[in-house]
Amino acid sequence: MAAVGMMAATGPLPAMGALPPLPTLGVPGVPELKPLTRYEAMRLGPGWSHSCHAMLYAPNPGMLFGRIPLRYAVLMQMRFDGLLGFPGGFVDRRYWSLEDGLNRVLGLGLGCVRLTEADYLCSHLTEGPHRVVAHFYARQLTLEELHTIEISAVHSRDHGMEVMGMVRVPLYTQKDRMGGLPNFLANSFVGTAKFQLLFALKILNMVPEEKLAEAVAATQRPKKTAIDHAGGAAGHLSAHKAGNELAKAGNELGERAEHPGMVHAGAEHQLVGLEGQVLAEQLAGAEVLEQSVGLGADAVVEQAVADVME
Repeated sequence: MAAVGMMAATGPLPAMGALPPLPTLGVPGVPELKPLTRYEAMRLGPGWSHSCHAMLYAPNPGMLFGRIPLRYAVLMQMRFDGLLGFPGGFVDRRYWSLEDGLNRVLGLGLGCVRLTEADYLCSHLTEGPHRVVAHFYARQLTLEELHTIEISAVHSRDHGMEVMGMVRVPLYTQKDRMGGLPNFLANSFVGTAKFQLLFALKILNMVPEEKLAEAVAATQRPKKTAIDHAGGAAGHLSAHKAGNELAKAGNELGERAEHPGMVHAGAEHQLVGLEGQVLAEQLAGAEVLEQSVGLGADAVVEQAVADVME
């Protein structure tokens, strides 16, 4: 299925009537970029640079753990600088058309896909000191075709150099409201890549707008770290130990009340062993804290996979 190419006015502007407004992202927490048509972008002067990137995706009927629908497989790249982005790059308009320049870059990174003007999705002016127009393309493939591209990318010239590897975007949100898409969006993205991902997911009806807004909002909430969970576990264990010590002391007092002669005999022994007991309790407390930190970290790692939020 071709992307929404009708959003681009490729020929002269109509003589009569106004063009419909271009769609916007409209997700709270994500700054809007100024949209423009392909026609407007091509009329910009030579002081503007043009970047072209592509999102390749395929319907995916798979079920994660047998109960979480995957819906689509969407490809992105882990770049050499540790940032996530889409395949593509800058196009020198003096020598290449947008699509020819894009396909030249894709050939270096993927090796076996060519896009056309029909795959054009949108153009946006980027923020910052540089005058850059970001063009975005989207091509729907079959899952088998997408998998072939993933394999081909491993053998491309850029693999292990400018591109560390391909990744699939999880489009579901788990019951904890962070697993899946929210955690993915919490990563660092290059340039307009995060905006383009959210824009394409909305425009192509791959994820409902309200779910995108929820995923973005989840990334902006403070997270509890593993040490926070460990601290809670340590406090619980310490309170439990204190309760046991109090119960033990109560039992000893009761026994001494029944046998007064034992009080004198045991007093000296109790005083002599007091310092050792304090040291032992300190060591035991340190051991409990160390174990509880481990328990807290394991609890985070081994958290049960939650069901998908519909």
